[in-house]
Amino acid sequence: MSSRPIRFPVVALAAAAGALVAASVSVAASPSPIQVIDDSTLQAMTTTVGGLAGAAALNTGTTVPHWFGSTLDPHNGITYGYNMAGANPASGGSATVEADITPVNVNFAGRSFNGSDVLAATLASPQFVTGDYGSTSFATAAGAFPKTPALIKGAGGALSQGDAGNQLQLEDATMRAQFNQTGSSSYHLLLHPNVLPAVTIDVPSTQGALAISGRGVIFPLIKLGWWVTRIQNLITSADPTHLPIYLTNDVLLTVGAGCCVIGFHGAGLVPGLGAGSTHGNGNQPVQTYAWATYLAPGIYARPNGGTDWAVQDIHPLSHEIAEWADDPFVNNFVEPWLTPTAPQYGCTGVLETGDPVVGIGFAQGTNTFAQGKNPNGSQSADGYYHPEDEALLPWFMRTSPNTVSEPTQTASANVGRYTFMGSLNPFDGFKAPATGC
Repeated sequence: MSSRPIRFPVVALAAAAGALVAASVSVAASPSPIQVIDDSTLQAMTTTVGGLAGAAALNTGTTVPHWFGSTLDPHNGITYGYNMAGANPASGGSATVEADITPVNVNFAGRSFNGSDVLAATLASPQFVTGDYGSTSFATAAGAFPKTPALIKGAGGALSQGDAGNQLQLEDATMRAQFNQTGSSSYHLLLHPNVLPAVTIDVPSTQGALAISGRGVIFPLIKLGWWVTRIQNLITSADPTHLPIYLTNDVLLTVGAGCCVIGFHGAGLVPGLGAGSTHGNGNQPVQTYAWATYLAPGIYARPNGGTDWAVQDIHPLSHEIAEWADDPFVNNFVEPWLTPTAPQYGCTGVLETGDPVVGIGFAQGTNTFAQGKNPNGSQSADGYYHPEDEALLPWFMRTSPNTVSEPTQTASANVGRYTFMGSLNPFDGFKAPATGC
């Protein structure tokens, strides 16, 4: 597939009344052969869908709470504007966003992969349950990167030292570190989960294939283009002032020969629910949304803390929520960047906080769901949730020294951290601002 990030044209979201109902077709009557996915081709990828052109202030109240800022990139002399979710951290304000979670149950090739099965584990995860981010027990180490073993389980340590002792949700802790609003700061971005009725999507045999990982986990590979339209069908009855989250269980997407997309977030205007131009000058509704799959430990993560250790459970969801918070309308553009940790994105000029650090994460909370052995008898689960690290705004804006974000755990020349993990991120490219293509 192309090395550039996958983008789609804006797809208008139609206004519709009534309950959420997924379009469906009959599942294939005969079982499909199971495709073996070699670990060398199994790459964790995400994408964006739709978006609004340009990064001017979005002057509408009929969407999620958000604020507008701008920063000068000293490398190219351009001032970039951006919209972010929540309250402006400079004001010390707090915002709570209603997160409407819809479990999506997928039937394919005579098998069911039910988002309902992972709902409780997701609600109990750091994404929604508060915890102490002052330290972490384990974090990704480089290993033999880029050769295997890579992105392995490594030692933990101090994480967001300024928030030690505070009880925070994952995205709240990330945003507070990004803008150095830790400790006693009144700044917060909170998610209030609301569980909506599950929906069922029957996937036709022409739109996917069954696959099996090297550790024996069977999962569906669905064509990305087809899946996007199914999610957008659901969004038509969502509330634009809420964040709809569509949750699946071990559902992965393909585009061309690429494998695999594990989440996306997007935005679009909602015709018929308000007036105004397509650039947000009126008060028309703008719907933001995210889809993410909960990952069984044995799809990506190798046994005993090996390669892709952190790519399990809520890793995709944490990626999409963080990107939604920093780029809710998918229109925040920055100077193009490139990183060897995520070559699948190529040279890209979008403020997508999870893309540079995909596969890099840390241990948080206690996970009791599906923590047994993989089907082949190996052990990838370790009793933790595995949120992704996130690149912060000053990394994209080439800010040096970084006086915007929480200081690094150990003294550094650039003062502030460029990713949430700070000194725990093992790669030199995140100890300094982004580099160009």
